[in-house]
Amino acid sequence: MRRLKTAIGLVLTAVMLFPVYWMINVSFTRDQDMRKSPPNWFPVDGTLDGYRTVLDQQLPYLGVSLVVGLGTVALTLVLAAPAAYSLAKLRPRGGAALSFVLLVAQMIPGIIMAMGFYAIFLSTGVLNTVPGLIVADSTLAVPFAVLILTTFMSGIPEELLQAARTDGAGVVRTFVSIVLPVSRNSIITVSLFAFLWAWSDFIFASTLDQGGDHQPITLGIYHYIGNNNQEWNAIMATAVIASIPATILLVVAQRYVAAGVTAGAVKD
Repeated sequence: MRRLKTAIGLVLTAVMLFPVYWMINVSFTRDQDMRKSPPNWFPVDGTLDGYRTVLDQQLPYLGVSLVVGLGTVALTLVLAAPAAYSLAKLRPRGGAALSFVLLVAQMIPGIIMAMGFYAIFLSTGVLNTVPGLIVADSTLAVPFAVLILTTFMSGIPEELLQAARTDGAGVVRTFVSIVLPVSRNSIITVSLFAFLWAWSDFIFASTLDQGGDHQPITLGIYHYIGNNNQEWNAIMATAVIASIPATILLVVAQRYVAAGVTAGAVKD
């Protein structure tokens, strides 16, 4: 029975990962072999032309996505960490209502938020700018980050914070010197999700930065497909390169994410 379950798991995993493999396979396939029947299941006589084309044309888009992703992470942590600490330990009046509002905020469709941001950004002059895109992407990450960090910080022993106060630490010093280091796993978790949301965002990018001089990789792929719908090796190479940063982050941070997501779920 155990071997059967393992075999079923391997088959299901292979089915789910097959589109990724096919994307990589096509990225190395020559143009003349693209419509071959039956297709090559392996990149026989493979070529790097698609990757050369991508590196010549898509690097600016990748750079913008990196700036937007890191900016979103920074803004999310600056807003979410103090808010979570306040809700978890300082317990301000109306904290429960605020937590409910943050939960509801995650249910608002992205396209509705994009239309609202469009009107605001148009009147404030930040439409088609990278800072505007960072602010918009942060609205997706901040509610999630506050809820995750609040759950973890609620589990920090009061004795630890009381010891810091006894030593003369104020609220800010306790937050910076005690709470943030202890919350490392949850901070890495929300940082990873914030970066991935910003990196893969298309709705905000296509609505708020369609005419900008600096556009993220999602728009780069979108424009590339429209302009080169016959060069599938270059299109797939673009998708492969765009997937590499997210894959590396997931591999490096997976143990922190597992600890951060489950943090606070069980109390002693």
